[in-house]
Amino acid sequence: MSDEEREEKELDLSSAEVVTKYKTAAEIVNKALKLVISECKPKTKIVDICEKGDSYIREQTGNVYKNVKRKIERGVAFPTCISVNNVVCHFSPLASDEAVLEEGDILKILGFCYYLEVNGYFFGWCSDMACHIDGFIAAVAHTHVLQEGPITGRAADVIAAANTAAEVALRLVRPGKKNKDVSEAIQKVAAAYDCKIVEGVLSHQMKQFVIDGNKVVLSLSNPDTRVEEAEFEENEVYAIDIVTSTGDGKPKLLDEKQTTIYKRAVDKSYHLKMKASRFIFSEISQKFPIMPFSARALEEKRARLGLVECVNHELLQPYPVLHEKPGDYVAHIKFTVLLMPNGSDRVTSHPLQELQPTKSIDDPDIKAWLALGTKTKKKGGGKKKKGKKGDKVDESAEAEPMDSTNGATPQD
Repeated sequence: MSDEEREEKELDLSSAEVVTKYKTAAEIVNKALKLVISECKPKTKIVDICEKGDSYIREQTGNVYKNVKRKIERGVAFPTCISVNNVVCHFSPLASDEAVLEEGDILKILGFCYYLEVNGYFFGWCSDMACHIDGFIAAVAHTHVLQEGPITGRAADVIAAANTAAEVALRLVRPGKKNKDVSEAIQKVAAAYDCKIVEGVLSHQMKQFVIDGNKVVLSLSNPDTRVEEAEFEENEVYAIDIVTSTGDGKPKLLDEKQTTIYKRAVDKSYHLKMKASRFIFSEISQKFPIMPFSARALEEKRARLGLVECVNHELLQPYPVLHEKPGDYVAHIKFTVLLMPNGSDRVTSHPLQELQPTKSIDDPDIKAWLALGTKTKKKGGGKKKKGKKGDKVDESAEAEPMDSTNGATPQD
């Protein structure tokens, strides 16, 4: 994308073309997620499944917007990751890795979670299996258990907590509400299932070629991680991240060698000393100038040598593989939501397996949030007009019934 194009007027959902690009990306990433889940079988190598997810996105995005005057950038916005059991995020192994799935594994199928390290813990934001069309990004994360039949016990609790928190967030991320409203609500939901929100996870506003905009929702408040209060506005786009745990919710980096996902830091410069480093960084700059990438896309032996110097001098931003304690269960739900004039439009998702949690929702506040509609109805009747900031809406419009068994709204 040229500098002139970057300087053009910022595009948002007031443009029908922009909405179409978001929804096209969403359709592709939803189908990619469905494909990845179908490939998740016992004894299957994780790297092979990740490659199939990425390949599908590259193939499908390559088939759209081919006959246009201006070149449209499109493709993988973040590599596919499959994080198993107590692994929180970012596990996307190299081709030489022999890790396989096992019966009963709890899989987080996603792209990435970025955390900032503070006092030995990691804080930041999560994102996921993601696709973009012309820089308009659709992201999704889903939790799947590798077993037949209903999910029970604490595994069901942690997934229900994440999904119910996501449903509440969907109903509260609307014009006029504030980010702190969402933070307080999802913490209450997790507690209802006797689970923890994983510390420091941020949900970000997204814009063209920007996956981590300035407006954020902090999942769990902490003295070391504060965010500026912000109000949601019409025509904005958000990637809502919910990560829950049966453990203490404080993920840690155990092995730096597991890191395989990186993003070029476009604001940094340094004259690399090693030939291998210069070669690798030149390749990265050509192939992945903006979006994150997997080291699988590089020649493995040369990449191992060159990436270290690039990271040490902050030319690349690494996305570490983080862990909860062994035996803890972790669930991750992420969706992309468009704040349209007629309400919140969730464009990425996948149906849950049947859940039989040990807990149920009795809290009146949570029940009230879940009863809210995701669409808005302007008061006064008459011909529908484009909403304006400050218009009053009927928050009870088009409420969707919750499935009390799964802690989820019925999916198509």
